[in-house]
Amino acid sequence: MGFCISCGQQHQDGIRFCRYCGNQQPGEQLLARLRSEAEQIHYQRLAASQNQNQNQNQNQNQNQNQNQNQNQNQQFRQPRW
Repeated sequence: MGFCISCGQQHQDGIRFCRYCGNQQPGEQLLARLRSEAEQIHYQRLAASQNQNQNQNQNQNQNQNQNQNQNQNQQFRQPRW
């Protein structure tokens, strides 16, 4: 099922004209190319999202390590008299 590029009404795949507004619809070759491009964009967004999550996890781990190091350093400091 597809949608009219002009009025947005749902229609069957493969029609040439919208039965609601009468506007011409894109051909099958163009639709196939658009679907392929949309799929590529989807995978690129997934990869970017995964990279962002990995970077956030690395930053959280670094912050935790820094906090642990600071706590250890504070435990071993000599008191000032």
